[in-house]
Amino acid sequence: MTDLGDFEAFDADASSEAADDESEAAESASASANAEADASRGTTDSDFERTAVEPRGRESGIGTICVSQGLRVSTDGDETTLRAYVTADNRSDVRLGTYVLASYPDGERLFCQIAGLEYAQQYHADDATEIHARRAMHGGGFDPDDEADFKFVAELEPIAVLYDDDGELKRRMTDRVPKPQTVIQEASDTDEIKTGLKMPEEGVFLGHLSVGGEKVRTNASPPTIDYRLKDDYDSGDPLVFRHTLIAGGTGSGKTHGAKNILRQYLTEERRYPMADGREVTPAVVQFDPQDEYAQMHDDNPDLEEDFARRLEREGIGYGGHDDTTAFVPKVGDSSYAAGHHRAEQVEFTIPFSMCRSRPWLVSGGSLNDNQYGGLTYLLDRYFRETSSASYAGFKSFLDDPALREELDESGRVHEATYDAVRRRVFGFDDVFDQDARPITDLISEFVAPGQLSVVPTYHINDSRATEAIVLALSSLLIDQKLSNDPDFDRIKETPLILGMDEAHNFLTDADSVQARKVITKFTEAAKQGRKERLGLFLITQDPQDIHDAVFKQINTTVVLNLGDEDAIKSVNIPSDLESKVPYMEKGQMVVYSPDNSEPVELIGLSRCVTRHGRD
Repeated sequence: MTDLGDFEAFDADASSEAADDESEAAESASASANAEADASRGTTDSDFERTAVEPRGRESGIGTICVSQGLRVSTDGDETTLRAYVTADNRSDVRLGTYVLASYPDGERLFCQIAGLEYAQQYHADDATEIHARRAMHGGGFDPDDEADFKFVAELEPIAVLYDDDGELKRRMTDRVPKPQTVIQEASDTDEIKTGLKMPEEGVFLGHLSVGGEKVRTNASPPTIDYRLKDDYDSGDPLVFRHTLIAGGTGSGKTHGAKNILRQYLTEERRYPMADGREVTPAVVQFDPQDEYAQMHDDNPDLEEDFARRLEREGIGYGGHDDTTAFVPKVGDSSYAAGHHRAEQVEFTIPFSMCRSRPWLVSGGSLNDNQYGGLTYLLDRYFRETSSASYAGFKSFLDDPALREELDESGRVHEATYDAVRRRVFGFDDVFDQDARPITDLISEFVAPGQLSVVPTYHINDSRATEAIVLALSSLLIDQKLSNDPDFDRIKETPLILGMDEAHNFLTDADSVQARKVITKFTEAAKQGRKERLGLFLITQDPQDIHDAVFKQINTTVVLNLGDEDAIKSVNIPSDLESKVPYMEKGQMVVYSPDNSEPVELIGLSRCVTRHGRD
């Protein structure tokens, strides 16, 4: 018994079914009535002509410039508003970083890069609802037929205006705004892309232009776009003499890439004019802590014939470089094993006489300014008093108690300073004056046009000995290059590329006086390199540890995968490329070389052009 009166026996399901039946009957009656009306007028559904959704004719481009959120170009990039509506059929193919063109009415073109992609509602609606979500989940996701219900907008970053000047394609800074509804087309012409990015046609090959890890393809043959560094004096100094840095973490492919680049400098046609009018092939001296670069003497057995033919077509040097010699430092009882390459080996030692003008070579620990002054005085006095200088002789010289007392009483060198210097110069018995030819007697063999001289240090277990050898040789080369009265004309008169792997170990920021001397020397070399035909080629996995004074002189920075945030920040590349660095695969790289091109993303060669890796 209830209080609902006539509703007591109400059946909801039966009532619903009855309502549905009534609704269907009403719809059927309405349809019949409409049909009868159409028949009386002599028309049917098939007689109506539907409006076509797709326009007639063939489309060109991927979309058009839109003004719904403004259309503006400005000298301040943050104030630029340039967006394009991308049509439904093109949306799946559009990628961040893609290069596109927008034409002006007079034939000039605006060269841009896609900097952002965005979906937006076409009509005012709210799809953040349970109904929409459940429907999509049951239906398997987004229905491609619904693509036109949304706007797909690309944010464009203008790079340059391309224009024709007496048949030559040129570029200038962005100085005009495109018209609304201008068609946007993907750049597919090699000349347009190279001109837009200010990339030179000729030079030293680094890799192929890419976007998002995929090579940029064009309508040309070959379809890829080669990236090269300027290497002549027609448009400024060759960039090799304005210095190169390759930065990449372990496994990023930096040694593979460095070998491929260095091999290009060793081709027969690579020559540079000297002051006396001669054109000379450069000499390359490479310091090699992992013993990998002497392999450049040998061909790569994994280099397929088809790949080699492709390299020839693109003018890329490949194959082992016969004129490669491993100059092996003799250090104590250490022995060098070279079963992984067939390059000639020449053993050498560092003569103690080199310390006369480089006192810091024999300082085994941090010396303050007072102690370094004492060391300099002691070395100078020793070399003045002996005709056959040696490291053993210098130690005996310092062991003289009468000398210590004399210098202390005269106020020339305090006894505490004397003792500090003596402690720090001991411990180099395995470095200087070993049973091998002095490097100063091998200069004509060590530096020769077209030759790759590799200095392996992997077999040396003492890091202090390694540092002394690398700094002794590099300072010798730099001093002779910068000198107006050199002792070795061969060094002065030969273009020289000085390669240093793990450069952070030798060019780091430090407080010791000897470290400051080294940094000063390399900074001078970097500043005068253009004039003296001296190029630094630095390779590191810790670019943040290289001293700023040297880093600031680097013109070309090649960045491979880096995982450390401080390392990424230190290479000082644009933020849009910086964000890609931690996610780049092996062989992918970012090149920042302001005097060569716009910042770009590249993919290096998948094969090393010489032998690489050990079996």
